Amino acid sequence: MSLVLDAAAQDLLFREARTANTFTDEPVTDEQVQAIYDLVKYGPTAFNQSPLRITLVRSPEARERLVRHMGEGNRPKTAAAPLVAILSADNEFHEELPDLFPHAPQVKDAFFSERPVREGAASLNAALQAAYFIVGVRAAGLAAGPMTGVDFEGVRKEFLDDDHTPLMVVNIGRPGPDAWFPRSPRLAYEQVVTTV
Repeated sequence: MSLVLDAAAQDLLFREARTANTFTDEPVTDEQVQAIYDLVKYGPTAFNQSPLRITLVRSPEARERLVRHMGEGNRPKTAAAPLVAILSADNEFHEELPDLFPHAPQVKDAFFSERPVREGAASLNAALQAAYFIVGVRAAGLAAGPMTGVDFEGVRKEFLDDDHTPLMVVNIGRPGPDAWFPRSPRLAYEQVVTTV
């Protein structure tokens, strides 16, 4: 069975998409970011939790503060990217559930009254949304450079609060010269899928 999505879109979103390591200086606009969010907000999460929070780093001062917390090899990439997003999980996402899950508002207290439960749910579901975000960046014709080589505690203290757990930093923009490493191998279907 073939995919419904046309081959060009498959290439844009998956086959030809790579983690970008260099970027041009073309700006990423607020309108582009809004369009990305307006697409990826529809990706499913459990109970429609939607715990992902996005902190856009635009000003030179904020960029300098962020670069200090990046791993040494990631600093030049983050310093040069037109836009950088800190993706985090909101551990107090349950406060929005009466609006986001209106047909069963009781889940806020029935399932998520305990902080450790919320942290686990927020981490998993925000990670799902982070993947949607990366695909959305690609759908906008931009390149994404997601990174976890970060001092997360430093980023949390510098940009977030105790209710938010940073997941990754994503450089965003048009790919620059030599932006891509060679494509790495992938596991074969038989190595991943088991029928029982």
